[in-house]
Amino acid sequence: MPKLPRAPKVPGGAPKSDLATEITASLVVFLVALPLCIGVAVASGVPPELGIISGVIGGLVVGAARGSTLQVSGPAAGLAALVSETVLEHGVAMLGVIVLFSGILQIVLGLVRFGRFFQAISLAVVQGMLAGIGLPLMFSQAYPVADAKAPGTPIENMAGIPGLLADTVAGPQTMIAAGLGILTVVLSFLWKKAPGPIKKVPAALVAVGIGIAVAALPGVEVKTLQVGNLLASVDVPGPEQFAGLADGGIITAILTFTVIASAESLFTAAAVDRMHDGPRTRYNPELIAQGAGNTVAGLLGALPVTAVVARSSANVQAGAKTRMSRTLHGLWLLAFALLLPQVLALIPISVLAGVLVHSGWKLFAPEQFPKMWRQDRGEFAVMTITTLVIVATALLEGVLVGLAAGIVLAALRMSQTVIKQHVEEDTAKVVMAGNATFLRLPQVIEALEAAAESGKPRIRLDLTGVTHLDHACRSQVEEFTAQQRGKGVRVELLMPGPAKATATAADVPEQENGPLPRRPATPPADTGPLPGPTAEWFYLDTRPMPDEYADQYVSR
Repeated sequence: MPKLPRAPKVPGGAPKSDLATEITASLVVFLVALPLCIGVAVASGVPPELGIISGVIGGLVVGAARGSTLQVSGPAAGLAALVSETVLEHGVAMLGVIVLFSGILQIVLGLVRFGRFFQAISLAVVQGMLAGIGLPLMFSQAYPVADAKAPGTPIENMAGIPGLLADTVAGPQTMIAAGLGILTVVLSFLWKKAPGPIKKVPAALVAVGIGIAVAALPGVEVKTLQVGNLLASVDVPGPEQFAGLADGGIITAILTFTVIASAESLFTAAAVDRMHDGPRTRYNPELIAQGAGNTVAGLLGALPVTAVVARSSANVQAGAKTRMSRTLHGLWLLAFALLLPQVLALIPISVLAGVLVHSGWKLFAPEQFPKMWRQDRGEFAVMTITTLVIVATALLEGVLVGLAAGIVLAALRMSQTVIKQHVEEDTAKVVMAGNATFLRLPQVIEALEAAAESGKPRIRLDLTGVTHLDHACRSQVEEFTAQQRGKGVRVELLMPGPAKATATAADVPEQENGPLPRRPATPPADTGPLPGPTAEWFYLDTRPMPDEYADQYVSR
């Protein structure tokens, strides 16, 4: 039988690179990254050139490093509020020192293999994070589509949409800008249906070409990109800035930047890995790569660098397979900003905003919500909570709340306890099966109290079907047993574990949390008086349980 040909590979097991695809993908990422770099810089209260410098570092430094294959890094909106507060409090000059030492700390965390901690992430949290990034991105970029400025927070941006529509319709130039932005969005959705080889040309490039042509027409006055001197914006920290490390506020800012930038990058890595079937992210090398990028960004006085979902998803959707595309996008940013600023000045901002609106929709992925509802309503709740908290607050807060919700959901599902009660003649019986943890303690207490209130002279507690009995439930059962025996009630306590040959106290093994009675093979010959609260022997009811009771017990 002839051997099947193997798929072509390059060293390291990575997919074979298609140079044309990688170049076109890098251009698409460049078009997505450029307005984000400028927008994040403006939102952070620093010159837009610093945003471009960070974008270049994200491509040429982080992009060339090993770790992730398709994840793209640069200045991120998730850090804009923190950067703005830091700049207001300590000044732009101190930003470089803070970013520099944050990068060094990230490298240390990667070397001690801290990055693997972020691999345990719920799919619902990841999808909620993507939706929580995509929804605000769409609304924030709706304003540049009409050559307007976004009010601020996601909630304010959403609330201002009616006013934006009214202002857009009132002005002919804003109508032209909005038309270009809307055309870009429509092309982004429909271009994949174009016939033949035409669809291989990225829709974003087509939209930019149309936008440049329209903006060049007489009488058209739409806003275009404005970028200053890149090299003149570099601000290397000096001795005065390094002396600021003695300030406790600077140290706090360094730690805050380190935690948030690392979390955002590695959470994004988990999200990007779910978008493609190529090589998975190696978390510790990726954390080191992010640290290297921030170290360089700090030395140049630029914005902090993190992984960015919008650019990464654009990279995946454009068909990239290797690190080449994300590295090249940094080269395009540098070349255009240094050599062709006049070309950038021809591109309408509304067109680039339209590209981002489309990316935001793809991240939001509204079809995932009903799909998750049908598959798992608990995970749907986690996904929705994550999205809403990110929109209402910020990325890190939303992810942390989502992770907490996921942990609570997992704990509730792991603590599945079946409790059945049955009264037969002179005996109140309580049978438990499953995992009895503190989360089910109210149900356990309710069942025990109901058995005590039955007024029967004998209570049988059968816990032999319990697979896990935590300290809280165990203590409650033991306290209840002692209390009822003290009142003269016969309590038969069958704890989880194998039966013992005799029922004497000497045969009862010592457990981690003290002695527990085990099920004897036969009851004592002479029962004598009723057992007291400290007795370690008990009576067994040898009669079989009712059929429906046994069926439920066996099924568990």
